[in-house]
Formats: sequence, C-alpha cells, structure tokens
Amino acid sequence: AGGVEGALDYETLLRDSSPAEPLIMVEDDDPAFIMYTAGTTGRPKGAVLTHKNQMMLAINASINIKEIAERQLLVFPLFHQAATGFTIIGVFNGATTVILDIPTPENIMAAIQNERIEAVGLVPALWNWIVNHPQFKDYDLSSLKTGTTGAAPMPVEVKKKIFELFPKMRLTEAFGQTETAATGTNALHEDFLRTQGTVGKPRINIEVRIVDPEGNDVPVGQVGEIVYRGPSIMKEYYKNPKATAEAFRGGWFHSGDLVRQDEEGYIYVVDRLKDMILSGGENIYPAEIENVLYSHPKILEAAVIGVADPDWGESVKAYIVPKQGQTLTEEEVIAFCKEELASYKKPKAVRFIEALPRNTAGKVLKTTLREMHRQEKS
Repeated sequence: AGGVEGALDYETLLRDSSPAEPLIMVEDDDPAFIMYTAGTTGRPKGAVLTHKNQMMLAINASINIKEIAERQLLVFPLFHQAATGFTIIGVFNGATTVILDIPTPENIMAAIQNERIEAVGLVPALWNWIVNHPQFKDYDLSSLKTGTTGAAPMPVEVKKKIFELFPKMRLTEAFGQTETAATGTNALHEDFLRTQGTVGKPRINIEVRIVDPEGNDVPVGQVGEIVYRGPSIMKEYYKNPKATAEAFRGGWFHSGDLVRQDEEGYIYVVDRLKDMILSGGENIYPAEIENVLYSHPKILEAAVIGVADPDWGESVKAYIVPKQGQTLTEEEVIAFCKEELASYKKPKAVRFIEALPRNTAGKVLKTTLREMHRQEKS
C-alpha cells in the first residue's frame, strides 16, 4: 500500500477476491469512467469516456507504434487520461508498467536506468527539464527505445535537444485532449525528421476537419479550429447537456484548438482559441512567440499572455524562467523577439519568475498568469 493512509494493498485484494467472472454485460457505449478536463481556461468539466473509447485508443495507438516496449515507465498523474491511455496501451501489448510516485527529473532518469525502461511518456516540461539537467550525463538512459509526449505543446527547440541527446530513441507526440481520449493526431519519429513543428496527421480511425467560426472548412494553410469525429471521442460532459450540445454542434467535437494543415496533410498547432491575443486588429498567437523564446540560449521556460492595453486593445506580456545561473534583462528579451518576429508580435512587457504555474498535467495555467498580472497592476 506504500504507507498511504486509506490505501488498499494490491496483493491482499487479489488473494481475497473471487476468481469468478462478474456476470455483468458491458456494452461498448457504457461509461467506463468520468475524467475531468484540465480546466486551464475555466472550470473543469467531466468527460464521460466509454469502454469502446478506451479500447479504440489502445488499438489506434498500437497500430502507430513501430516497436512494442516490454517495460514502460508511467509518469503522468493517474487521474489523467494520458496515464489511463498509456497504461491500457501497455496492458493491451503485454508490457510491464512501472509507476513512478514522485516525478522529479532525477527520479525519472534513475527509474529509466535502474528498471531498464524501454518506453516513457512525459509532458513537454519534464522533457525540457531532463534535457537541460546538469547531471544528465550521469545516468544511463540507453535502454529507451520510445519516448512519447503530449498534454501540452512541445516547443521545437526542446524536440531538437531530445533528438541530439537520445539519438537511438523514437519520439512520438500525441495531440488532443481528455475528450478525445487524449489523442486526435499523432506525430511519429519520421514526421519530426521531415518537419519538427508538426503534431502529425489524424490518428487512424479518427476523422478531422479544420473549420472557421461558421463551421465551414478553411483552405489549406489557413488557421481554423480542429474538430473531430470517431470511436475514441467521449460520449458527453457529465450532467452538462448544454456544454455537450455546444461541443458537438454539427455532429463534430469542437476542440477549441487552432491549427493549420499543409498540402501533405501535416497539422501544426497555432494555439488555444481562448488564448489568442487581439492587438490593434491583428490576431497574435502566444505559442508562436513562446517557440521563439525557447530558442534563446538563456531561457529555460516561457509563457505569453495578452493583457489589456489602452492603445491596442491587448498587448503581449511574457513570463520567463531563466536557465540556472543565467541572468537576462527585459530589453534583451524584447530585442531578441524583434529580430525573430514581426514587430507587433514582440512582448511589450517581460517578467522573470522562478517557475511557471502548472497544473498536475503539466499545462501552464495562464489564468494564474493573468491573475499575477492583475496583482502587479493593482
């Protein structure tokens, strides 16, 4: 039981339970569990996920996986769909799953080394901390065959560092959300080698469209909202018919994610619809600025929000975590962005903080950053 108060011992449960099959018929569309969304822009909603959702997730993922791991490390929090999916995929393929209790970079690297882990799934923040860890070379991570990432956007600079430090590991990226059983599109290792900014193509058995606010398909290359249809999409929001109807308008699940698609069908995340900044009539996507900031040699982490501006409606504000032992100035950051971006996209203000506020799924809490901004102004 690990000494946690109220926990039940696994071996005791096995010993005392009946080996008989429960005489309960489980239908495809029966709810398996309610998984709560991250709620980074509002109150979390309960996504009702069915047994078929989970089985199709395992089938879809297994078709994509080129090399089945025999030992995998579970780092995602257990109440998160990424963790459930990762575990079910492992069970489906007969893998041993090692569960990590405290997910520090040191603990993750030690577990990979000591347990000879072949597959690990990490949120981008943890990959970033590991590849920038001062003791990285002290660990033997050569057993890793497959690395996966998801739950938040992976900056291109972090991907480049992973390729450099894990030359024998296949990297895959899952893009989606709780409501899509964590994955809507999949980028495989060979996709990154072609274009590192992509989140790949729709996963097998999932239909995707990219639409404008009226629900019409946008032309190739233009930004729109990605919508989904398929057997791994949730059933409904728990006790919330209004939110369910809104999400499934037109028969497709509306994600709230802004993307664009190239001529070959590769999808690129632009940003969350609710995080878009409108400045002087121009749409500004924080993710584009964040990708530039991550390429600065002194910056470990960065997050961008829109703040009220009397002249432009909104302006860009960046929150920066410098790398260990590095110092930066606001002027230095703004000048760097001016070199890499159109002038109207550069941050107007920069604040340096020790760590970005994140939820347990590793997503940056921009609501917290907006509250921090309000407190700074008051």
